[in-house]
Amino acid sequence: MRALLLALPALALSGCVTVHPPDMAGTCHADAAQGYIGRTASAEVGADLLRLTHARQLRWVAPGMMVTMDYRGDRLTVSYDQAMRITNISCG
Repeated sequence: MRALLLALPALALSGCVTVHPPDMAGTCHADAAQGYIGRTASAEVGADLLRLTHARQLRWVAPGMMVTMDYRGDRLTVSYDQAMRITNISCG
């Protein structure tokens, strides 16, 4: 019984730790691509963004498009407007 009581604080604190699986590790660096905001979205720009940010996956988000809220540290999300101008670049 005493061993159980000693283990309870450790169990309670274990819920406060956030652990990301290895495949979700942050490999995306969106800061490097912020200069592309305002440019026209295209396949070539997408390839440049992947290279600059070291992301493994690129997600284009069109105006009004619904996207999942799952977090992926290796994914670059690029939003654009009706004129195909890039409005936001972020990781996740």
